[in-house]
Amino acid sequence: MFSNGSKNDNQCVKATPLATQPPKEKEAGSDKSLMSDRREVGVTLRNTKPKPKKVRSAIPKHRQELLKWNGWGYKDSQFVVKDGIIHFTGNRYPIGDVPLPYFTEWVKDVLDVKLDFKQESQSLIRAKDYPQPHLDDAFLSEIQELGISHSTEDVDRLIRAHGHTLHDIYVLRAGKFDRIPDIVVWPESHEAVVQLVELANKHNVVIIPFGGGTSVSGAVSCPSQERRTIMSLDTSQMNRILWLDRNNLLVCCEAGIIGQDLERELQSQGFTAGHEPDSYEFSSLGGWVATRASGMKKNVYGNIEDLLVHVKMVTSRGVLEKSGQVPRMSCGPDFNHVVLGSEGTLGVITEVVIKIRPLPECKRYGSIVFPDFESGVACMREIALQRCQPASVRLMDNEQFKFGQSLKQPTGYMGLLLEGLKKLYITKIKGFDLDTLCVATLLFEGDRKTVEAQEKRIYEIADHFGGVPAGEKNGERGYMLTFVIAYIRDLGLEYNVVAESFETSVPWDRTLSLCNNVKHRLSQECQDHGIKNFLISCRVTQTYDAGCCVYFYFGFSSKGLADPLATYELLEEHARDEILASGGSISHHHGVGKLRAKWFPHQVSETGVELYQATKKELDPKNIFANGNLTFRSKL
Repeated sequence: MFSNGSKNDNQCVKATPLATQPPKEKEAGSDKSLMSDRREVGVTLRNTKPKPKKVRSAIPKHRQELLKWNGWGYKDSQFVVKDGIIHFTGNRYPIGDVPLPYFTEWVKDVLDVKLDFKQESQSLIRAKDYPQPHLDDAFLSEIQELGISHSTEDVDRLIRAHGHTLHDIYVLRAGKFDRIPDIVVWPESHEAVVQLVELANKHNVVIIPFGGGTSVSGAVSCPSQERRTIMSLDTSQMNRILWLDRNNLLVCCEAGIIGQDLERELQSQGFTAGHEPDSYEFSSLGGWVATRASGMKKNVYGNIEDLLVHVKMVTSRGVLEKSGQVPRMSCGPDFNHVVLGSEGTLGVITEVVIKIRPLPECKRYGSIVFPDFESGVACMREIALQRCQPASVRLMDNEQFKFGQSLKQPTGYMGLLLEGLKKLYITKIKGFDLDTLCVATLLFEGDRKTVEAQEKRIYEIADHFGGVPAGEKNGERGYMLTFVIAYIRDLGLEYNVVAESFETSVPWDRTLSLCNNVKHRLSQECQDHGIKNFLISCRVTQTYDAGCCVYFYFGFSSKGLADPLATYELLEEHARDEILASGGSISHHHGVGKLRAKWFPHQVSETGVELYQATKKELDPKNIFANGNLTFRSKL
């Protein structure tokens, strides 16, 4: 009934790409309407002369052909209501094309949602509603002379005017932006970016780099007070793998390559980068570097700063890069760390060299049920202390456990019987309370012997803290659902529910108090604002020697509120104040952007802000990269 978390008598599953690929009935690239914007497949081995081929991209140049213009992800993947029951469309994800009756009941019970009334999104905003572009004729003429693809079309400008904050999507569905880019350009090489930056300097034009567009910090939005021409520099066509070094386990890529495209091409050569953030399907390599990103499998492969070997960034004063690609050097401050986390304020990242690993021989999932969140956190702390973390280990609190259970598909009689037996075992024999228990999901990667030894050790540690193995199926399902959760917010907006996630890092000795303080603060704020139906949950997603990353999910029914968006933003601001007061950081991996800029001085000190501003002034004296991130100022 409950096993050690492996299926088929502990048989390893060969590591394969995630199930977030094109629909089964279509091969990638079969849609003729997208072919002109997709790259050809190809990898050039290092020290060979042939020009590197272009990578077939899952994200086309004209993004509106494949992705939603007013929500998360693919057009063919979304939560919809059919005959009073919520479904998830398409077959890109495991829960696709099936009814979700348990989830339907959950949204009714927890958030008091009435599924008979849908709040429709406005249509793609009419041309007259777009802010008109501010373009200098001489600047536009020189862009044309360069021969770099560009557009001043309203839809192209709108799609690159935002990321994926709640604010962004809410405005797309029900309002309009005060300021959007005036022109979009698609350079196809480092040299083209150099030309564009020089041209921007000459004409005093603002450049906002745009990668995958998945930012949840307001990083790509245009400062409303900016009166200069704003150029959105879309790196999507800079997505080549320039070379792959098998001996030194390195790969050099252009910064615009999308995570799933990079991983697909590497796996075809027998390698993996192992960097898998929740936005892996849509975010770019350059964006990972610019925001100091983290992935779900960082325990084995590292965060982006651990993977990064070499980076090339075009600044207003020239190209910033180190000489050589050695594994480590002691020659003053590491300029890679000037680029890491710079969030498009210092220049455009064009090429990146990262470490890669051979594909793991063995891949297994697992899960553990704990009697309560405190026991689960203690277990994760001990696993970190003994430095035996699997590729991924994530702990959900009780609220998130119940939410995850609601996304299960309906089962037949035998399935219901087995579920009943499991529930009986957990509650009656083990004595767990369904209103306090929590679950950790596990992913093991490596050679067979290492994975087997690691599994044994993890489950022994879990047993010491009252944990019970709950099988591989639950672990795999929990891991894959990460990629579906982002779609739920769009469904919520259709039924008067506003929701968002936010994260922090915190020392181990303050983890529980921070989680409790933030939950209590938000609960009290909801009561003070007359909000009766809300959800506050959290999970521990990454662990370190000194602490962990905590993700919060917060949403509420906005019925009766005059301004749901403003209310949410106020409450999240209070939550972030509580995070800082409880010893947490303003961000673990999402970056600062404009959304968290007010807390930046608190986090890095006033001297730190001055050091950043001095760097900014040296590399960008005309403030060409004036997206306002980090310090939220358009001018120095």
